Amino acid sequence: MISIICVYNNKQTLERFLLKSLQIQENDFQLILVDNTQNKFSSAAQALNHGASKAHGDYFMFAHQDMLFTYPQWLEEVENTLKSSNNVGIAGVAGKIHRNQVSNMTHDEPPVLSGNNPISKPQKVQTLDECLFIIPQKVFKEHQFDELTCDNWHLYAVDYCLTILADNLDVYVIPEYCYHHSTGYAFGDEYYSTLKKIINKHKENYNWIYTTNGNWHTYCPMVLQKIYNRLIYYFVKFRRSQNL
Repeated sequence: MISIICVYNNKQTLERFLLKSLQIQENDFQLILVDNTQNKFSSAAQALNHGASKAHGDYFMFAHQDMLFTYPQWLEEVENTLKSSNNVGIAGVAGKIHRNQVSNMTHDEPPVLSGNNPISKPQKVQTLDECLFIIPQKVFKEHQFDELTCDNWHLYAVDYCLTILADNLDVYVIPEYCYHHSTGYAFGDEYYSTLKKIINKHKENYNWIYTTNGNWHTYCPMVLQKIYNRLIYYFVKFRRSQNL
């Protein structure tokens, strides 16, 4: 069984997307909703660790409030995919390996494909997007989210993936289709603050950290990388708009 943990700050969005998806699912699941409409929690890591402390499923799924699963067998397919995959440390619906963004997820409005590499079977990557990812219960018992490094609402799955890889477990993107209402835009002061801490934490193990919002060298000056990755983001956004 899958325990689904969602931190929400907008009840209407939650009902329109995630809860609507779960109402049609055929598989049993445990739902844990963490209400942050009053800003009780200061970071995603803190809120999700709190939610996970109540979970008892074989797998813990951490999902944004604006995720949409469009068919009744979605949870069943996810669980079967995870059970048939080897050495799973964490799995998600969008991720990055080198310069290839891997996903069958659509996002934005109107919807566009999130990745440039649709897949038909699970694929190993370096990091995952935070919109939705799943961790086996036995793995989460050993590794919780780092509330000191990830002290806001960004990059907590990236940090977790890098930790898992260093522990000789694998990171997967699974091929199930879904929709994320967000545009994916995440560039801000808090993002870069957390990114710098993640780089300092993991730079002995990685020369490059590949994320769905950019590729980051662990020894190159951040100011240059910020400019480059922002230009790349807007270029890709423009090219996609021209293809609509």
